[in-house]
Amino acid sequence: MKSLYIIKAGSTFATEVERLGDFEEWVRRGLGDVACPVAVVNAEAGEALPAPELCAGAVVTGSHAMVTDNLPWSVAIERWIMELIAACVPFLGICYGHQLLGRAAGGEVGYHPRGREAGTVSIELTPEGERDALFEGIPARFVAHATHAQSVLQLPEGAVHLAFNGFESHHAFRVGESAWGVQFHPEYTREIMAAYLQAGSAGSVSSKSETGVPGETPFAGRVLTNFASFVCRTL
Repeated sequence: MKSLYIIKAGSTFATEVERLGDFEEWVRRGLGDVACPVAVVNAEAGEALPAPELCAGAVVTGSHAMVTDNLPWSVAIERWIMELIAACVPFLGICYGHQLLGRAAGGEVGYHPRGREAGTVSIELTPEGERDALFEGIPARFVAHATHAQSVLQLPEGAVHLAFNGFESHHAFRVGESAWGVQFHPEYTREIMAAYLQAGSAGSVSSKSETGVPGETPFAGRVLTNFASFVCRTL
């Protein structure tokens, strides 16, 4: 039976893993009940990516790395993403994964000209986003947790623009019928966002940031359950 793969592209702060868990655990919890096995591949640690024919779907996590560093394991994920798209395997990229999808499909990724976005931020869906399966049950304006220094500065040609806000023009987009990227973090809890803001206050977040006090995000997590439902429908 095919598996839904969570591709681990990094880890959270070592000081927080015991208390909060790590990226792959946050995504797994967010996906909820899935009608197929869920497996984790630690791509950052050099584990081999699965062949597309073995994948019911795939989620690439966030990372503390930067896409433009062109790390070998990261470049390998980019190539693999295009194999998934060619094979019509449902794909979801979160933050770093969103940026990898953008660049793999021909867009431009780099540092956001206004610095880092960090906090609980407002997101607005485009008309296409309001109709998209990934945002089913999510209002046209909702709040989500976000923390990122790089962005998809230019969408791939032919990509469908799904969400934005006043700071980040490309908070979500779709390539083809079943490959999505979201710049925000649907897997974050309020506690996780607070940990990242606290780390930022120690100097890792630019003073030019658009920041927000961590709050509740009652709708953002539906991105993950909607993706899981989409994967189940394609089995």
